Amino acid sequence: MKYIGFIFLILIIASCGATRVHYDYDEAVDFSAYSTFGYYSDMDTGLSQLDEKRLMNAMDATLQSKGFLFSEEPDMFVNVQSAILRGQSGNSVGVGLGGGGGGIAVGLPVGGPKLLRELTIDFVDVKRDVLLWQALSESPFKEGDTPMVKQQKMKELITKIFEKYPPK
Repeated sequence: MKYIGFIFLILIIASCGATRVHYDYDEAVDFSAYSTFGYYSDMDTGLSQLDEKRLMNAMDATLQSKGFLFSEEPDMFVNVQSAILRGQSGNSVGVGLGGGGGGIAVGLPVGGPKLLRELTIDFVDVKRDVLLWQALSESPFKEGDTPMVKQQKMKELITKIFEKYPPK
């Protein structure tokens, strides 16, 4: 019986750091018709140069593993935008004072604000200039990670984003 509480606690902790990905796409598009990709030349990802390089390396590898080739004259352009969101810490300590017929309770926040990286990836048809597919992800972000940790997290994020591409 005491194991149930422990398992429940582990599930709650694990869900707090999960990456969420939301997708949208044009249902009329035949995604098998696209075989090459390229990036917009004026793309502003909102990432540092080093993080942008990590992102592009992870995306190139993932897209190539899905059968795409990078091209100077692609079928579709890829656009990437990123933002860091500051949320409130989900942790707080409750302090209460009460007696007789009433009471007062206060929740005191513990820890700093939670940082999330919001990453939007768009696939745009080059000839028609229309959005084909879009992924919007939110994932935990820590500013002080080492370069190796940043690279690993970026690979994991891109893998998660492209799990459901192409849409079925």
